[in-house]
Amino acid sequence: MITLTIKKDLLGIDLDVDLHINKGEFVALSGHSGSGKTTLLRILAGLEDAKGKINVDDQIWLDPHTNKSIQKREIGFVFQDYALFENMSVEKNLLFVSKDQKLCDHLLEITHMSTFRSRLPAQLSGGQKQRVAICRALMRRPKLLLLDEPLSALDPLTRSSLQKELLSLHKEFNTTTILVSHDPSEIYKLASRLLVLDAGKVIKDGSPKEILLKTKGSQKLSFSGELLAIKKVDIIHLAIVAIGQQIVEVIINEDEIKNLQVGDLVSVSTKAFSPQIRKI
Repeated sequence: MITLTIKKDLLGIDLDVDLHINKGEFVALSGHSGSGKTTLLRILAGLEDAKGKINVDDQIWLDPHTNKSIQKREIGFVFQDYALFENMSVEKNLLFVSKDQKLCDHLLEITHMSTFRSRLPAQLSGGQKQRVAICRALMRRPKLLLLDEPLSALDPLTRSSLQKELLSLHKEFNTTTILVSHDPSEIYKLASRLLVLDAGKVIKDGSPKEILLKTKGSQKLSFSGELLAIKKVDIIHLAIVAIGQQIVEVIINEDEIKNLQVGDLVSVSTKAFSPQIRKI
């Protein structure tokens, strides 16, 4: 269990957050730029000062008398820019954090990076570098994994693949995870809880489905998007599709289901107020 009560002045905006996060939760932070998302991560990590209290599993990380350093906070932090040691191989980047060779081998295997263990970061693609950064963060077996838009610079295919690996790692290690993201489809796929910040305050707190899912009225237009899920509600089937910054529900029939798989790029079109969906 993580409890935090944080206050900090952000150039005219007051960051004022009071939260309880359950152990093993995957929490997404969303909101406009400047709303305090990254600052909140940095305060949790011990990279920025703030007033308030942070309690993690009955250990005080921050209060009026205590301010644990980042080295003592049992956190893993993954940035957008990878922050790898350029003069160290993939394997040495991981072992620099911990000498646990067994864990290192396991992480490289499940992220498909074993064959690249001897390469330097400059010899890797962006997706491979981010896999190494995530593995390195997990080498500490952290109580808290902080992810600051780690996949935003990647192409859609690589990003989708890494999202699946990240979710798999989260389930295996059961690490409490907080992700900053502006991508609704990423939040829907990964997070069990979504917090929306505005001007330093949490204005929405709930499941991604409750907050993100919006069903729009039919229009005589066609949109493309990613199929996130297919679910049955009573006697009908619904396709959940990410279109731009929106997530919509489309009623589909049994024949359409046979030709669709989660992850497909699909087009959603309307005809006489009856939405139709097909694989592109």
